[in-house]
Formats: sequence, structure tokens, C-alpha cells
Amino acid sequence: MAVVALHSASTGLSALSTELDIIANNLANVNTAGFKSSRANFEDLLYQLKAQPGVENANGDQRPAGLAVGLGTRISNTQFDFTTGSPLETGRELDLMVDGAGMFQVRILPEIGNGIGYTRAGNFFVNRDGEMVLGNSDGPRLEPPITIPADTERIEVSADGTVFAYLAGQVDPANVGQIQLATFVNPNGLRSIGGNLLVETAASGPPIQGNPGEGTLGTILQKFLESSNVDPVKELVSLIKTQRAFEMNSQSIQAADAVLEVISNLRRF
Repeated sequence: MAVVALHSASTGLSALSTELDIIANNLANVNTAGFKSSRANFEDLLYQLKAQPGVENANGDQRPAGLAVGLGTRISNTQFDFTTGSPLETGRELDLMVDGAGMFQVRILPEIGNGIGYTRAGNFFVNRDGEMVLGNSDGPRLEPPITIPADTERIEVSADGTVFAYLAGQVDPANVGQIQLATFVNPNGLRSIGGNLLVETAASGPPIQGNPGEGTLGTILQKFLESSNVDPVKELVSLIKTQRAFEMNSQSIQAADAVLEVISNLRRF
């Protein structure tokens, strides 16, 4: 019946509307440092099985194929694209980029993700106490904490994450801390909480921590930021495809409505 077509097309409209929201969010964050784009994955819904394949008839012959009518679609999940964004040279001493795998760790509220947030954004600042903090609206502290002395004239961060401070009146730099990175077995299981932050979930597994350059972890580039990995051209093409698919589903609703109108008018003849 055309009623099934109405419901199936409505699920398509709902799923495509959500995909449109995801694409819009990607495009909105095209200039967000360390942002990782997402894509929507679709799956079909249940089927009405009107004829079972393989059923034998009176002659002992088997039905070669069944008759199934699908009931639409839905978005099963969103998937991150963790490819590294292009390096953007800034010249700031506390702008850091992870060249390879790994994420910076920052301290957040203890009731969220065990109190640790993970980010690819490396735009760090120094707060009033000299602590290195992430440059988002909340300013969470880097974990493990690193404090820059007040009389520091220059900061140097090596590829292995060691932070050196050149203090006033001293020739040799002081080692003030070590940056650690974290990776996950299933990074797509991480949960976005905004502010360029992801948190651990049961799906992501626990963090695998280490110093930059160890194992599969990337190294640190100072005075660089990782730009967003959103490809505007790809997103605009996806936007057009989504719009066309939305229009086709709306046409399916119009066609089903026309069929139902014909059926409802049969009683007049």
C-alpha cells in the first residue's frame, strides 16, 4: 500500500535532515583548529517479508527469490575523520601541533569523562598562575600540568614534548615539564562535548598514554597549529547530494499521496 511508501519516505526525510545538520556543522567549523569532520552512516530498517525465498511448491520446486518490502532508513552513527589537518604556521611559542597520532590531554570537570578531555587543538595560553591552558572558552589546564615561570623570556618545546623555559639572566634553559599524548583503540567511540574536546567512553576504551615520538605517537611541532580537516569542496558536493535526495523523498510522498487520493475516490464510481 502507498501508506508504507509514505512512512518510508518520511524516514528518509528525517535521516537526510540529520545529515544536513552534520554537513552544516562541518562547514561551520572549517576554521576551527584541530577540528575533525564527521559523516553520517545510514542503515535500512525492518522489512515486510511477503514471500519467503526457498519455499517449495507442490511440484517440489523452490522459490528462487523472496518478496520483501523495506520500511525506510535511519542514521546508525556518525563517524569521525581523524586524518591530520594541514599545518598552519603562526609563530606563537605556545601554538603546538601533533604531527601524527595522538591528542593533548586537559583537565575538565571530574563528572565528565573521568575528568580528562582530549583535543587536537594546540592553541595554548598561560593563565595568571603560569599554567599552560587550552585556548577555548573555559581554559582547561594541560594534563600533566606544566607551569611557566614568571621571569621566562622564551619558551621552547622539543619534538618529544619537553618544555624548556629560558629565564631572565640565565644562559641554559630550565626543563619545566613534559607534554604527554593519548591515543585510543577506537577513537570513533569518543564523545564530543564542544570546546574542541572529546571524552572517553566505554566504546573508545581507555587512553593509551605516552610521550610524543614513542611508539605510534606523533611528534610536536612548535609555532604551528593543525587546521580543520574539513574539505569545503567535498562538503558542498555532499550538501548538493543530500538536497537532491531530500527532494526525491518528498516526491515519493507526493506520489504516495496521489495514489491514496485515487484509492479514496474509487467509492464514487
